[in-house]
Amino acid sequence: MAQTPDTDLTAFLGIARATVAAFPAPFATLAAEVSIVIEEMPQEWMLADLDIGDPLDLTGLYDGVPLTEKSVFDQPMQPDTVWLFRQPILAEWRARDGVRLPDLIAHVTVHEFAHHFGWSDDDIAAIDRWWE
Repeated sequence: MAQTPDTDLTAFLGIARATVAAFPAPFATLAAEVSIVIEEMPQEWMLADLDIGDPLDLTGLYDGVPLTEKSVFDQPMQPDTVWLFRQPILAEWRARDGVRLPDLIAHVTVHEFAHHFGWSDDDIAAIDRWWE
């Protein structure tokens, strides 16, 4: 199946970057140092770390130390990274009627950056009713 321009990896990255660029201050500044990586599927180590059996269940991942846990004494080994996984996001999009793909990509991006800002899944769920 050929990819359409709005569903390829480059389009996903563009939507994710535009989402971050639209963050209000000071969040946009705090997000600037985080790498965004788009891949087709999650890597095996990611699934194992999260005890996830079905790779389509993982649409995104924050890999790093949340800002609320960082110390000036920390020596980062790698940049904090937000991963978005194209195939799981597309699978979710196909399963949801009436959801625009760019909106879903933006939602997953915001969710993963919320982890960077120190929010737990429970914190996010308390204000984000997307999944209901």
